[in-house]
Amino acid sequence: MSDDPPIIQRRVEANGITFACDECGAGDDVALLLHGFPECRISWRHQLTPLARLGWRVVAPDLRGYGDTTRPPGQAAYRLRHLVDDVAALFTALGARRKLLVGHDWGALIAWSVAIERAVPLDALIVLNVPHPEVFRRVIRHSWSQRLRSWYILFFQLPSLPEMALTFAGARAVERTFTGMARNPNAFPPDILARYRDNALRPGAMTAMLNYYRANAPAFVKSAPSEPVHVPTLMIWGEHDTALGLELTEGYDGLVDDFTLRRLPQASHWVQQDAPDAVNATIAEWMSARGLVAGRG
Repeated sequence: MSDDPPIIQRRVEANGITFACDECGAGDDVALLLHGFPECRISWRHQLTPLARLGWRVVAPDLRGYGDTTRPPGQAAYRLRHLVDDVAALFTALGARRKLLVGHDWGALIAWSVAIERAVPLDALIVLNVPHPEVFRRVIRHSWSQRLRSWYILFFQLPSLPEMALTFAGARAVERTFTGMARNPNAFPPDILARYRDNALRPGAMTAMLNYYRANAPAFVKSAPSEPVHVPTLMIWGEHDTALGLELTEGYDGLVDDFTLRRLPQASHWVQQDAPDAVNATIAEWMSARGLVAGRG
């Protein structure tokens, strides 16, 4: 639409990190969009304008270590507590009044953690194709199929070899991570794939990206007591996810007070890129039902 707000690029200083961000819209109702592995902020290219139309100032950063954002050295810099602190600091730096947190893949795990720890007083939570951490722990203890799906987590613990495998031949393995899983091949045109490859080939970038897994591996299987999530929560799940099984969408009673699940049968793990129209419509319908549109609430 001709009157849509422009998408601008900016840098935000928060928690000692300089975050490169794409931003659309204005105001102090801030929707923060967190990408996953091995993505970057462009994974939200289809959601920025639609969310801004709903009355939100939408900010999609490259997470620490990714793309044009600061890459601190060492595994310890990528522990989950730092990633949670990044979110809190970003909302503060952006002057957020109301706070909508949206996450996919690793971004969804961070978003779940923010809500579970109550690190930020959220108004709503939207997670895409990553379960509540406790649901993942329950399933992987008993499901050999999910253990096989999660083999890559163990592979990523090895030194150097994952970096070599993922960046070999111009990071073609990173490209195949998207094209090999997508239900809609046209969702990843050459310029988008080139951006993902180029990001992976930057000095130190692939190690930083893998450090999310290396620094937090024990958290994947170690239970920790937590209070239920009281934030209204929408989970969108592409059913053709080769990394995470559909059983991970079940068993949320007692973990989330207000939980809505929407399964998309023709989408993959890369759901917001694979099926953007369906994702955007699902988000708009859910937010409208909860008074989260155009500054209401």
